[in-house]
Amino acid sequence: MSDPTGGYRDFDFAVEFYDYQLWSQMMGDIDFYVDLARSLGDSALELASGTGRVLLPIARAGISVTGLDLSDPMLSRCREKLAEEPPEVQQRVTLVHGDMRRFDLGRTFPLVFIAFRSFQALLTTEDQMACLSCAHRHLQPEGRFVLNLFNPWLELLVNQAEDEEFGEMPPMTLPDGRRVVTRQRSYNRDFFRQTFEADIIHRVTHPDGRTERLVQSFPMRWLYRFEAEHLLYRCGFEVLSVYADFKKREVGSINPGELIFVCRPAVR
Repeated sequence: MSDPTGGYRDFDFAVEFYDYQLWSQMMGDIDFYVDLARSLGDSALELASGTGRVLLPIARAGISVTGLDLSDPMLSRCREKLAEEPPEVQQRVTLVHGDMRRFDLGRTFPLVFIAFRSFQALLTTEDQMACLSCAHRHLQPEGRFVLNLFNPWLELLVNQAEDEEFGEMPPMTLPDGRRVVTRQRSYNRDFFRQTFEADIIHRVTHPDGRTERLVQSFPMRWLYRFEAEHLLYRCGFEVLSVYADFKKREVGSINPGELIFVCRPAVR
């Protein structure tokens, strides 16, 4: 069975590097989620909450937030970061070890969201619908559900060589002095199932000059805009808006951009 955490259960170095990776910082999504949480009420639920990259800023903004994640290493890192926060922030956070395809927290929230493409670690329609149905059950009638996917770049999927590394990020320097350069590659593309294997490749240079190559491998599934809208509809949602980025620009105005769905429970 594939790892539905995207490799964050099995690759400890991936958890260590996560908070320093610039592509997650470059998303610009934190203010979007914080502002939405503030506008909707006093609580929120993040599925696949990871190290608390989004969760902790929401708690700092005065919102009680529950984070659910399947990866023990990611939750452990989040707890370490939470321990450094003021007591009032710590009191607003609840962390749950659980699978976003099947969970029951016994309550509902005005905001439920899945950030930074974590949903795409689910490889089958059955798993995707199970996750969306759980999210729907935990959403208040007037609440909002937000789902972030990458917008499939067909030119890249079709034409890029499978042994080609791309997307090099600026080097990151860890607190212990290690310098890390990160690239990625995709391979084993299955255009029928819309899946591929992804490698996040970290080339690490230690302060003493020693080098190593660390690879985080995991499968992903891509979804097209209207396919995702159909899934959301089948699971009881009404799509209110679809954005290309967290500045709320229109889909198609950026190539390829993101797919950011803002939904509410459908009235039927």
